[in-house]
Amino acid sequence: MLGRKSIRINGADCGAEAIILGAVTSIGGFLFGYDTGQISGMLLFRDFKNRFGQVDTADGRDFEPIIQSLIVSLMSIGTLLGALTASYTADWFGRRKSLSFGVVIFIIGNIIQITAERSWVHLMMGRFVAGLGIGNLSVGVPMFQSESAPRQIRGAVVASYQLLITIGILVANIVNYGVRAIEDEAASWRIVIGLSIAFSLPLGLGILLVPESPRWLAARQRWDDARMSMARLRGLKDDPRHPLIEEDLAEMRGILEKEKAVGVGSWLECFVKRRRRRSDGGGNGVPKQVYRTYLGVAIHFLQQWTGVNYFFYYGATVFQSAGVDDPIRTQLILGAVNVAMTFFGLYVVERYGRRTPLIVGAAWQAAWLAVFAAVGTALLGSDEDQAVGQGSRNRTAGIVMIVSACMFIASFAMTWGPICWVVVGETFPLRTRAKQASLATAGNWLGNFLISFLTPLATSGINYAYGFVFVATNIAGLLLVYFFLYESVSLSLENVDAMYGDPSVKPWTSKRWVPPGYATRMLKEHGAGAVDGGERAASSGRSAGLGGDRVRAGDAGRPGGLRGPMMPGKESAESGAWLGGTESREEKVERPAWRT
Repeated sequence: MLGRKSIRINGADCGAEAIILGAVTSIGGFLFGYDTGQISGMLLFRDFKNRFGQVDTADGRDFEPIIQSLIVSLMSIGTLLGALTASYTADWFGRRKSLSFGVVIFIIGNIIQITAERSWVHLMMGRFVAGLGIGNLSVGVPMFQSESAPRQIRGAVVASYQLLITIGILVANIVNYGVRAIEDEAASWRIVIGLSIAFSLPLGLGILLVPESPRWLAARQRWDDARMSMARLRGLKDDPRHPLIEEDLAEMRGILEKEKAVGVGSWLECFVKRRRRRSDGGGNGVPKQVYRTYLGVAIHFLQQWTGVNYFFYYGATVFQSAGVDDPIRTQLILGAVNVAMTFFGLYVVERYGRRTPLIVGAAWQAAWLAVFAAVGTALLGSDEDQAVGQGSRNRTAGIVMIVSACMFIASFAMTWGPICWVVVGETFPLRTRAKQASLATAGNWLGNFLISFLTPLATSGINYAYGFVFVATNIAGLLLVYFFLYESVSLSLENVDAMYGDPSVKPWTSKRWVPPGYATRMLKEHGAGAVDGGERAASSGRSAGLGGDRVRAGDAGRPGGLRGPMMPGKESAESGAWLGGTESREEKVERPAWRT
């Protein structure tokens, strides 16, 4: 029934099942955010501390810094391993079953946590197993979305993953706030964990009701199944031979053949410049390949070291020590700011490009973190300063620190949060794109692990001065972007390679670079692709398909659309194709698809 329903979006049919696919798969982002946000409040619940803490205090038991680090951070190690293995399960089982597999692992991990009684090791291993499931979903969800969603809604669908992460964090904060009244009971933290199981079921079961990825099917030469999958995603299940489906299929076939011809680069190629040999025509011809590997890894590592998870993992503990009366409510405020500003970030990424928001965002974040650290160190830097007698002073410092944290989160949500994922989708060459994206994602999870592991140890030693470390890392991120990242907005993948290979272009001048034969980055010069109205009318019956963001000749002069943030995908076993993000095409800009 749903395979026969469609909605007209940007001049083309988008099936109801495609919209359902986007909504269901985005739950994976929600689970990621929820699992990230829940631990901050749980660390303050009295029953949680009394059960798993090691140190006896006047207020009950508490955690040793190293144990707290392990409990929080081992989930990141699980997530890293899950992300690295997700590409294999997605190829073996298919995209849908791989996601269901990830949900099952996530549920098992949460059951292990709920059944923990007194052993912090039991709890920690449950978080590790849950992390394996989250890692699987963090790769599989955006991959499946990019491969399956029609072009007219692909940007919104893929961007919804990042948005649902922020919503998941906010919901976790709301749940923590709601159960704090029973923090003396085991039900407090078990409810928080148990709800994540309930939230995961719509994804684990619902994903089996939507079509399989047409790309995955086509890569295995299952062209009839790929055709039917496309037809369902377009709401044309009763007409799988429709011209729109035929063109979608033909375009996908062409892309797969081109990607197969390009071949797959080795892992070594990502790190060591390939020597030029006569037998292969003088090397692989990929400019700055190793340069871009290290650039992607560094950007994603520093995304974590902006300090965002300092607040999301340990914010409640930090604000409690600052004398804030209700630290869990403060976390709720930070979560709301994160969600609200992410909506604006989806506009910023296309309106202002990549470099400028990252540079301005890093500077803004460094400034507010400096205020946060300075106020905390000056007014709350010792145990005496945090004593009851300093209550008025604590409240003033707490207010300033909350405002600083909100300003920091607002900037991150608009800039470094979504744009770092866009960079992964645009920077790497096709030959090694999936491998380099995997390495960049691994750098992200490594940074996440180090933050979650080192923060309790650092704050126990230098307290709020730890914030100055994040000031330095944000400045490092600013310098990295300014001196090394090229502006890739509105460029095709081929032209990104051409830009990196042009010796006259520097990162700080790259925004002005225009591909040869183009009047602007979005419009070819007259005679090179721009056409008159008659030609446009003649081709108006052709529409772009699922296989890529190709611009039709008749639309070359039409005002362009915008691309949504892209998340890393992976290469297929057969073709080595990057299966997420933006595919190769002559012109970069997405256009509305028109049909007569």
